[in-house]
Amino acid sequence: MTSTSEESKATLITVGSPIEDKAIGALTGAAVGDAIGGATEGFSPTQIAERWGGWVTGVVDSYHRENWRTARPISPYHKGDGNFTDDTIMTHLLSQVYVEQRRHLGAYDVADHLVPKMINTVMYIPELEGPGIPIHRLFLAEKYPALRLEFGNIDPREAGVGNMVNCGAAMYMAPVGVVNAGDPEMAYAEAIDISGAHQLSYGREAAGVMAAAVAAAAAPSATVADVLEAATRVAKDGTRAAIEAVLEAAATVSHWTEAIESSRLRDAIRPFDTVAETYRQPGLGARRPSRIHSIEELPIALAMFAIADGEFVDSMLGGVNYGRDSDSIASMAGAIAGALGGANGVDQSMLGAVSQASKTDLVQPGRDLADATVDIRRADEQKRSELAVRNASLFGGS
Repeated sequence: MTSTSEESKATLITVGSPIEDKAIGALTGAAVGDAIGGATEGFSPTQIAERWGGWVTGVVDSYHRENWRTARPISPYHKGDGNFTDDTIMTHLLSQVYVEQRRHLGAYDVADHLVPKMINTVMYIPELEGPGIPIHRLFLAEKYPALRLEFGNIDPREAGVGNMVNCGAAMYMAPVGVVNAGDPEMAYAEAIDISGAHQLSYGREAAGVMAAAVAAAAAPSATVADVLEAATRVAKDGTRAAIEAVLEAAATVSHWTEAIESSRLRDAIRPFDTVAETYRQPGLGARRPSRIHSIEELPIALAMFAIADGEFVDSMLGGVNYGRDSDSIASMAGAIAGALGGANGVDQSMLGAVSQASKTDLVQPGRDLADATVDIRRADEQKRSELAVRNASLFGGS
């Protein structure tokens, strides 16, 4: 059941280049999935259906209605009603670092540029219904880099050590995929470097695979099969095993509703997931480093993307109605599908509703990131050309 207003419908987005199309698609797709999935976060498919009278197919009100401030004291945020969450906040902050630095980034850039933005930027925080500082909205695992880097003076490449292992880094890696569009291996490597300042173990691994999936989706003439192959190819250890298991299950269903009703995806991810069925009350082994486990969000997002054959709305809604960490699942699926289908592959009515509710221009960050990406990739080409000339004799050239 939806509550998307007719007034929020947007006209088609004008794009100036293929990379702008892909960048806007990835970032708006991520934001829409995040905002719609925020309402259902933490709940089971049964609870979601009972609360909204069936499947959620667009922007809906808060699960707790007017009691959102006090219903979950550790999370006193206005989830639902089209408000994007910390996933989008961090995605936009990382994009801003790329726009300002106009080069590839690494762990030191998290310390030197991203964390200062987290603790100093004044911006509109939709879930707080007013201006604020990003760190006041971030979850504990996402505040960890500020503690370690700003106040603990930890080596940025090791700052993620000791954090809970979660999807906190993977959820904002779409910009890395855009900057490395068409090159999943480079996207993976750059995301692994960046996320070392935030995450560790399979949480860091998921960040690399998420960036690779977006990079593959952003390639010219990319297909769903290309994206899934790239994600599986670069993934390591439990993350790779989890993706393979979940994609195998996804191949047996024809629609996200069937996937959720049959519990096939949840059954497939369960051996790799440490958070367990009692999502808000995980056991002692949850979120600890491991080579045999995986975060749940990325494999499920890839599965929903596969089931939907890359179409944005169904990819994203599968994540929304899956529940559990639904905002991150839907955001990742939305980013990958958005990168594949481009700016106007993202549902414009949903985008308009989320932009309006969150009081944020969700298109401009993609335009800005695309502009920076052009400079970054031109610099890459220039460097490669110069190296080829300088080192030609090393490889038998003149």
